[in-house]
Amino acid sequence: MFSFRTTPLEDQLDKALHEGRVGCFCTQNCWNTERGRYMYDIFSARGNLQVIFSPRDTELTPLTNHIDIIESELPLLNAVVVEIQDVGSRYFNYTKDLFRLMEMLKAMPEPPSLYIVDHINPAGRVVEGCMPLAQVEPFVPKVAHRHGLTLGELAYLYYTEIGAKYPLHVISALATDYNKQLMPWTIAPCSDIPGLFTCDMYSGGGLWNNTNISAGIGTARPYEYIGAPFIKTAANEPVPVPAGVMMRPCSFTPSTGRYEGSRCFGYQIMLQPGTEYHSLMHTLQLMRYFKSRYPEFELGEGFSAKLSDPLLEDFVLGKVDWDEAREHIKVEEQKWIRKAKKFTLYEDAPYRMK
Repeated sequence: MFSFRTTPLEDQLDKALHEGRVGCFCTQNCWNTERGRYMYDIFSARGNLQVIFSPRDTELTPLTNHIDIIESELPLLNAVVVEIQDVGSRYFNYTKDLFRLMEMLKAMPEPPSLYIVDHINPAGRVVEGCMPLAQVEPFVPKVAHRHGLTLGELAYLYYTEIGAKYPLHVISALATDYNKQLMPWTIAPCSDIPGLFTCDMYSGGGLWNNTNISAGIGTARPYEYIGAPFIKTAANEPVPVPAGVMMRPCSFTPSTGRYEGSRCFGYQIMLQPGTEYHSLMHTLQLMRYFKSRYPEFELGEGFSAKLSDPLLEDFVLGKVDWDEAREHIKVEEQKWIRKAKKFTLYEDAPYRMK
């Protein structure tokens, strides 16, 4: 059973939410600006909060990027309420943790009801890339690299894909004013997605994490900075640069993660105002350039499963030309948009860049 609800969570009259045992699956993004409290405070005040599933460490601790789920707690619950901020790409770990939770509920003989408090997608409705066309990472639905959906829409899609039968209820992102008072990136979703432009960079930039080039993790501007100790940034380097984008040569020293404490050389990706940035296309072009330019550059473990597109991987490896790769992306984006419209819960719909 699926329902889409247009009134706030605290106004829902379900017995499971008022008299049942409630678990909350959440991050710092469940803060309600209108009432000055977190989502789980509703159930704490009612006296029926049983457990909070949340990130492993304090807010924005580097490399804290998963939500632990204690499986033995689930049969004790009547409802699980989810409120996290998705970031618009299928790589995002907290969203994959939600899909892992949904698989756990499916396997239970008497699962609790699942409630999703939806949020606006900070990466917007624009689409990039392809649905998985090869082996894919665990708990990843068949969506494009940048999917253009909200978390509630993604959960609806995944619920359908896995054939789940437990009740799924999505609370509209437009049901409360606090989603309108804050831009969706005001409270950082996680330590490596801290600000305004990060989500626009992540659909392609997330792939750097499976290479030996740093995506600036451990700096103040992850996914805007890319680099490694072996990169040279001379003025005559013919680095691929799309229209509306500037590549500023720079150096940085990550405080954590790959190359922690080591000086890296590379570029800051800077967008001119109004630019629609196809991060996936640009990242693939940069990877192909670095692959041809630097013998040290390597695609690491998990890269193929994260990209999940043999033709695009062949482009990076120099086996396919750019025109073929670009046409492939265009066709696949159109396929994804046709599928995505079946799960859209709001008036606007995903679209591709022209």
